[in-house]
Amino acid sequence: MEILWGSTREPGLNAALGEWVRIRIGLPRPFVSFTSLGVFADGELLGAAVFHNYEPESGVIEVSGASSSARWLPRRVLLELFSYVFNQLGCQLAVFRVSEKNTRLHRIMRAYGFDEYRIPRLAGRNEDQILFTLTDDAWRANGFHHEHRKGIDDGKISTQAA
Repeated sequence: MEILWGSTREPGLNAALGEWVRIRIGLPRPFVSFTSLGVFADGELLGAAVFHNYEPESGVIEVSGASSSARWLPRRVLLELFSYVFNQLGCQLAVFRVSEKNTRLHRIMRAYGFDEYRIPRLAGRNEDQILFTLTDDAWRANGFHHEHRKGIDDGKISTQAA
């Protein structure tokens, strides 16, 4: 499994991953000003995350993602994804907007330590969305990563994002 970062240093990959996620989650417009992460196995894209709506003043970023395989999100990918958010960017909160229909992802996010808030009609007149939020404190305390116990999560995880 290989993790590739799209960013200003890799604009072609960044645009391709952003468009791939946009199409799969049904957004009407492309992402603007974002960084992306793609997870590949044997040359096949298994899933991607887009980091957007970054507000450095408040330490908040939104993350959107999509996948073609349930294999795209092992602990190693989760560690790199959230190390970028909390260690590299220094955010204090990550926000995910998730379809009310994506119950599999709801279970994963609850187990990982996210708080959730149902917002009626956020995806349109006929569909609610769930806002899942994860604080840096909850991430470090969630018990998923032995790296936290060893003190490795202090910014030493090597992410390739800009």
